[in-house]
Amino acid sequence: MSEKRIRVLVAKPGLDGHDVGAKVVAHALRDAGMEVIYTGLHQTVEQILATALQEDVDVIGLSILSGAHLPIAGKLMAMLRAEKADDIMVVVGGNIPRRDHEKLLAMGVSGIFPTSTRFEGIADFIKERVKDR
Repeated sequence: MSEKRIRVLVAKPGLDGHDVGAKVVAHALRDAGMEVIYTGLHQTVEQILATALQEDVDVIGLSILSGAHLPIAGKLMAMLRAEKADDIMVVVGGNIPRRDHEKLLAMGVSGIFPTSTRFEGIADFIKERVKDR
């Protein structure tokens, strides 16, 4: 019997048009054995949530370079709670200043991965924390 593969939604919220990093992370997570869905650019939080629920993902990975990580993550976490879907793990990567890490964690974000994070570190973090549902 094969194990259920971890399903990850990699999302690019807002007006940030730089997605090379998100695509590279998506490939690295696939190489690590995960099933990855990539949303493409300019997604709203509502679109990200709808895709996450439709695809029954275990993890939502937000790639944010625009500096809007606090309002975007806050809105997503509130919407996940409202949908009773807060069992979906949320991680955030990109240009995330150290001063905002505690704020993101207090919102319920599980992991923060600044732009220089090694891909293996991201994959290992997800594998260690995702539980079979």
